[in-house]
Amino acid sequence: MAAEKIELIKEAIKTRESAVVAFSGGVDSTTLADLAFEVLGEKTLAVTIDSPLFPRKQLEMAIETACEIGIQHKILSFSQLSLPYFSANTLNRCYFCKKALLDTLLNFAGKTGYAVVLEGTNSSEIHGENRPGYRAVQEAKEKVFSPFVEFDVTKNEIRTIASELSLSAAGRPAAACLATRFPYGQPITAEALKKIEKAEEFLFSLGFSQFRVRIHENLARLEVIQEEIEDAFQKRDIISRHFKSLSFDYVTLDLEGFRSGSMDEPYLGKKDNREKQ
Repeated sequence: MAAEKIELIKEAIKTRESAVVAFSGGVDSTTLADLAFEVLGEKTLAVTIDSPLFPRKQLEMAIETACEIGIQHKILSFSQLSLPYFSANTLNRCYFCKKALLDTLLNFAGKTGYAVVLEGTNSSEIHGENRPGYRAVQEAKEKVFSPFVEFDVTKNEIRTIASELSLSAAGRPAAACLATRFPYGQPITAEALKKIEKAEEFLFSLGFSQFRVRIHENLARLEVIQEEIEDAFQKRDIISRHFKSLSFDYVTLDLEGFRSGSMDEPYLGKKDNREKQ
């Protein structure tokens, strides 16, 4: 099945003739960039948006991964903090962010002569209650092509494809922009983003593999995978001291562990309760 989907994706990309690939260095965009480069060669370009929401380690990884593929790579600077609807951090924050990023990529592609923007949303991501970011992709219509959605490729299938292509990103943990660490309604600031980035860099240095530092006012809520909760508890003193040195007032360990989209849970819970009434 994976082999069939690979060929369908490559053929669909080939018909576009030239493309800019929205490139973060994660497994989705890396797999997409590799397939695009295979069929379009020098007529494709990986573009990474460097913003306050994109950790420095991820930027370095994106640069290294582009070199691994062999694809041309360009970095564009952009700050979502200049968007009032984004920094206010409403429920549809991701829509304004994604729309601005796509507009930046489309403007660049238009000026440099590329036919389309390829982006790596997969079919596992478009289901659920709160997916405003994908609405921005849909609104772009034929200017933006999402082959993993078009051919119903799931996250697990992408990892399988990446493994078959011998890409180092195949086993890379899922990443999300730093804005996902904020509860809706809490303003997103450059200072808070930097605190979160430094806190997560410290956890990485301690050997944790999959985690998030969620910020609630000036409280840090640490999510790690279930297998590493005991390790986090054992290292609680050093973690707490370091986080407080970053000006967090309180540090907590979430007993439910790491899960994507945990900031959506209060909203979804309220919606479920309303539907039951």
